[in-house]
Amino acid sequence: MDIRRPRAYFAASEEMFHGQTYTRFLSRLVRRYPHQEVFLVQDNAPYHSGPEVQGWLARYGYRFHLVPLPKYSPDLNAVQRIWHHGRVNATHNRYFPTKEEFVSTLGGALMEIEADPEQIAGYLHPFLY
Repeated sequence: MDIRRPRAYFAASEEMFHGQTYTRFLSRLVRRYPHQEVFLVQDNAPYHSGPEVQGWLARYGYRFHLVPLPKYSPDLNAVQRIWHHGRVNATHNRYFPTKEEFVSTLGGALMEIEADPEQIAGYLHPFLY
């Protein structure tokens, strides 16, 4: 896999992320990429370095590398640019009468990114060189 061609994977959940839900998300990545080395860039949410995640890393850390962003640096967080893309292309200046319609529209935009990550390559360009 070329590091200049990152893959996108999104998972929706009603639950708040914490150590247990985050390790469930990571375990889904294990199943999705069973024989690949994975580098996952993450912010500094407290649960990212909590005991549940440390336990998970003891099992999968040999091929799953969790890379923390520097603190207080949202400009380095590529997810912010991806959210911008989602807002511009799916939710900007639109009224959604129900939560379900909003979630469906935003989920559709994220699934399009997952299916064709090249559409966000320009947003990620500053992070690749």
